[in-house]
Amino acid sequence: MAFPSPPAGGPARGPAKINPDDRKQLKQYPVSLRRIAGLFSPHRGTIAVVVALITMSSVITIAQPFLLRGVIDDALPNQDVPLLLWLAGAMIAVAAVTAVIGVIQTWMSTQMGQRVMHTLRTKLFTHLQAQSLGFFTRTRSGEVQSRLMNDIAGMQSVVTSTATGVATNLTTAVATFIAMFALSPTLTLISLVVLPPAVLLSRQVALLRRSITDERQKALAALHTQVEEGLSVSGARLAKTLGTTDRDAARFTETSQRLIGLEVRSQLAGRWRMATMQIVFAAIPAVIYVAAGLPVTSAGMTIGTVVAFTALQAQVFRPMMGLLNIGVQWVSAMAFFSRIFEYLDLVPELTPPERPVELDAETLRGDVDFRDVTFAYDSTPVLDRINLSLPAGQTVAVVGATGSGKSTLAALLPRLYAPQSGAVTIDGVSVSDLAPDSLAQLVGVVSQETYLIHASVRENLLLAQPDATDAEVWAALDHAALAETIRALPEGLDTVVGARGYRFSGGEQQRLAIARTILRNPPILVLDEATSALDNTTEAHVQAALDRLAEHRTTLMIAHRLDTVMTADRVVVLDAGRIIESGAPAELLQRDGAFAALAAHSTAVDDELVS
Repeated sequence: MAFPSPPAGGPARGPAKINPDDRKQLKQYPVSLRRIAGLFSPHRGTIAVVVALITMSSVITIAQPFLLRGVIDDALPNQDVPLLLWLAGAMIAVAAVTAVIGVIQTWMSTQMGQRVMHTLRTKLFTHLQAQSLGFFTRTRSGEVQSRLMNDIAGMQSVVTSTATGVATNLTTAVATFIAMFALSPTLTLISLVVLPPAVLLSRQVALLRRSITDERQKALAALHTQVEEGLSVSGARLAKTLGTTDRDAARFTETSQRLIGLEVRSQLAGRWRMATMQIVFAAIPAVIYVAAGLPVTSAGMTIGTVVAFTALQAQVFRPMMGLLNIGVQWVSAMAFFSRIFEYLDLVPELTPPERPVELDAETLRGDVDFRDVTFAYDSTPVLDRINLSLPAGQTVAVVGATGSGKSTLAALLPRLYAPQSGAVTIDGVSVSDLAPDSLAQLVGVVSQETYLIHASVRENLLLAQPDATDAEVWAALDHAALAETIRALPEGLDTVVGARGYRFSGGEQQRLAIARTILRNPPILVLDEATSALDNTTEAHVQAALDRLAEHRTTLMIAHRLDTVMTADRVVVLDAGRIIESGAPAELLQRDGAFAALAAHSTAVDDELVS
């Protein structure tokens, strides 16, 4: 009689180890089971059906050994062809039914998991959108993306694979032990003595290999990093100019040498694991056969019972190995939920008003006032009791040294940040009393850092006004002095700007941003150093477009190059978060004060660059 083979697909995968980062996450941000249950409460019916299907499949599957016993003990010895055909047909039917149940169960659990993940994904995306600009400056973009994509994808795996896997393993193990007991209580008791030590031995060997494999992967990663750093153009130039080639070679040799030992240990651990599993799968049936052959324990046991029992015993090994991983899977699952809930529980620094005030852009005067405004980043003062008025239709330029608070002042008007005290008002209404969408319609921003999405020129411009016609788009481009450039392109408005607009030069990207703002047609404008990163020739083109854009609008201009503010109605000089000078540009030059000093310094720098 041949020994039964291991379960389909080979031995169960080795157990995972609990990630220390998961433990740390759960310690810092515990998860409420009631809150997790709330995510799945709308799917209670689906969960009940899935559990029923899993149980049904486990129960039906254990019928196979009993059918096999009937074939060996009754149909074959008695040459009972009808019984043989019936039993064989029943075997095929059991396989078909369990396969169909598996497909249905997978479809239902996956669909439920996808719906839960969709709800969480959209909820998290919307919630993060409501965070202030300060959140995104403090948080790495990769971390935000990881929470939104990787952690939610991991949660989906928990829902659709891990949870159903635990349920399947548990019901399969229980049903199999019941069937084993029904076949032979004696052999079941022997299995309960032999099987647990065999499972634990296999787990320990698997853990040993997993540990060695982790070390090996880290060494390989270090080796790859050294190759990338040492053999790239930049790395080679650095090594040659600093004279570190010998040190780099020695470091590479050391890492490679360490990899030899790890590779050997990994291969040996793998062989030991396979050897252990082979011994387990040979020893357990052997013990069963010996017990079945001894007069003391056989008790008239038939050959069919022995074969059926060994088949069941082999079938119970995989779910037991799976159940040993429940602790690790539980911690990993809770860590996923913890990371998502941590972000969902972030309280937005800027909350929209419950009863927003409506201001009509068509009838808006456009008077802007900063009233006793104070602002600090994490207790670092930036603006100190600023009082500044921008009369409707006028351009007020704000200048000052780096770190004086110019850009922060500009960010308060579109409410990218909120002051700790004081208020910013439009026509007497605080910007905090306006709905975010309404405020965005009233205040347009053109900054030094232009952001274009990876789409066509038309799609980028329509972000500002989705229902704009092509004629309006061309008019905006013409106003930004970019229409001829776009017309000259083979695909015109359908030209893809590329990632972050790489298809166009810096000046062209800036003018695209200006055209986008023109299309939106806001009555109030913020120009935050929109030309500071451009060369003189490009700056002249962009500045001309900005001047046309600012006509008849209330404009707050933040300037680095002082020659761009000479056409402003008024110039305000900031120093350490306070207004130290204010007036018309020509008047301030005559005063020979702070603005005149900044202008003289700027001229000297420009002359030095030219020379």
